[in-house]
Amino acid sequence: MSRLLPLALLTALVALPLALGSNPYLLNALIITGILTIGAMSLNLLLGFTGQLSLGHIAFFGIGAYVSALTSLGFDVEIGFGYRVVHEPWPAAVGFLLAVAAAGLCGYLIGRLSFRVRGAYFVIVTISFAEVVRLVALNWVELTQGPLALTNIPAMTLGLPGLGTWTLRTKLQNYYLVLAVGTLCYLVIARLVGSRFGRAMRGLKENESLALSVGINATRTLTVAAVVSAAMAGAAGSLYAHYLRIIDPDVFLFATTVSMVIMVVAGGKGTLMGPVVGGLIFGLLPVALRPVMAPEAQWIVYGLVLIVILFVMPRGIVPGLAKVLARRRPARAVPVLKASPAVQR
Repeated sequence: MSRLLPLALLTALVALPLALGSNPYLLNALIITGILTIGAMSLNLLLGFTGQLSLGHIAFFGIGAYVSALTSLGFDVEIGFGYRVVHEPWPAAVGFLLAVAAAGLCGYLIGRLSFRVRGAYFVIVTISFAEVVRLVALNWVELTQGPLALTNIPAMTLGLPGLGTWTLRTKLQNYYLVLAVGTLCYLVIARLVGSRFGRAMRGLKENESLALSVGINATRTLTVAAVVSAAMAGAAGSLYAHYLRIIDPDVFLFATTVSMVIMVVAGGKGTLMGPVVGGLIFGLLPVALRPVMAPEAQWIVYGLVLIVILFVMPRGIVPGLAKVLARRRPARAVPVLKASPAVQR
């Protein structure tokens, strides 16, 4: 059953554009929701499976967006002492790979520095890192254009040797690209969590002292988790940049991190499907409320829905539904062994 649910959801998402037709508004909402869901899945790898809360996770998302955009746009910037760095535009697909690599490298550096002081210290380090990166994007105008934004970012281009290239300009093409990347991230996380490394992550979350006593290297394990998590967030940021084709320092807004945390916690942290379910609900809920409510009322309902979900299902939607289904499942009859006459005597 646990394996059929992701497959059924994937099938429904593949067929969903056929039901929607060519509605650009709904396709746009699904694409943005899918990108944020990838970010939520990457955050869940840290928050759900290692117990480390990263409130600066949006930094990796923004780094991926800017690295991919600058790689595909090119730049000419002075770095001091009369030296200039000139970069000619590269294909968007190369920008995507570099965005994943750059975000993963930043995740490694933050992990090595901050996982020696976990808990509240790690939260402070990640928030500070996100704010520093935002200020760099805002003030290094020669490179990032600052508040004027990077514009005319090329659309994502895919190609295979001998088969040519395809430029993904339509919303339908971008929808299936986001779905493909999201599916790949899900499979990577599932494989990672189900491995020996995943058991080490869960061990550190449940009882760090016991995990250390059996030889688990806490810093290395958490750092690897941070690298994978940051790389996936960078991939989401790259998709965001090449879909909207314009980015500015607002991509580092703290509210986006809060949205990802809500998706993880409401869906069920520490589960594979939790961020997906939470992402779909809280990504599409504002879209459903927008035609019938004022913006202020939308946020009130948004908060009330979150409170009700956490009150009824404190561990999240996916664990809550699993618990309900387990209760309704008929119990297996336990055979009663009768004692032999000799034993009875």
